[in-house]
Amino acid sequence: MKTTISMALLGAVLSLGLTTNASAEQEERINIGEQLPDNVRGLLIQEMLGIQAASQKIQAAIVQGDHDVVATEAQAIHDSFIMEQEMTEEDERALLAVAPEDFLEQDEALHTLSASLAEAGRNRDTNAQLKHLHELLEGCVSCHSDYASARFPGL
Repeated sequence: MKTTISMALLGAVLSLGLTTNASAEQEERINIGEQLPDNVRGLLIQEMLGIQAASQKIQAAIVQGDHDVVATEAQAIHDSFIMEQEMTEEDERALLAVAPEDFLEQDEALHTLSASLAEAGRNRDTNAQLKHLHELLEGCVSCHSDYASARFPGL
């Protein structure tokens, strides 16, 4: 029964209606990528693609009960500070000039949440893994909706 509930919850998480109502609010959103120098935008995209790949591996691992992969991939998301590692001071100034505080807070929350997901993997706690993956996906959708609506117009 527990497995059936977990599988149903995972299905619900993965089939979320990941859209929001289009409104005047959407027109007011900040499209950070459009305002960044190409190299900084490239670093941001590189980091997001890494997070996407790890998230897909995590989803498959949860379904398969492969807690070690969940822990490893979630830890990789936590540790994926590509931008921090490769940005120059000038690049950082360019990012901070366009990124509101909420964007930076959402980024920090994602890395903190991924640490919790990694811990759930190490603890072999499938229910906590599902919960944290759901929260991680919600955070991705929220940030993309708020700050990358031009790149993801369906949000």
